[in-house]
Amino acid sequence: MPASNIKLEELALQQSLELPQLDNMKTQLDLVLLGLEAITRLGSESMLQAAKELGLEAVVADRVSLWRLRQSNPQRKSSGGRKKLDIEEGRALVLIACHLAKQEQAKIREAVGVLEDTWRRDRLPQQEPVLADYTDRFVELYQDRMEDVPTFPPEQLSKAACKLLTDLLFYSGPNGHQYLWSSLLHRSLSN
Repeated sequence: MPASNIKLEELALQQSLELPQLDNMKTQLDLVLLGLEAITRLGSESMLQAAKELGLEAVVADRVSLWRLRQSNPQRKSSGGRKKLDIEEGRALVLIACHLAKQEQAKIREAVGVLEDTWRRDRLPQQEPVLADYTDRFVELYQDRMEDVPTFPPEQLSKAACKLLTDLLFYSGPNGHQYLWSSLLHRSLSN
């Protein structure tokens, strides 16, 4: 039995989720993947490779299936290819995101260290090259892919990206998949 099956079972669902809660979960999960893309510059090939390494090819078989899962985020611009994200697919994307975060932990940890240093020195994150590149990339990806761009000015998106960066560090840890899953459930149920 692949290790991913054991981990999938660890991501329990204590109660069923209604459509608005699932939509919130899809949105949050897509933002995590967006943040991961922005800091690591990894794309769909890396996500597909992670799915293969985790034995999740049945859920994320190819670029089209991955694209359709990402398009399940109701805030995405494109309406084509949207499908309902089921819990099993959400669990798989959690495992993929955390697997990639673990692989890129050194890069994430370095960026978080720089972020903490900017806070200590009362500087803006955009004054540090690694953080400026990350936040610029995050804002660019967000504006390119999401519908509600006019609602969020770049400064607000940059702040959200910095918060997400610290979250990615937690998701890269040994129990990151459980932490991310719990976070997704908590945010979905509290909104």
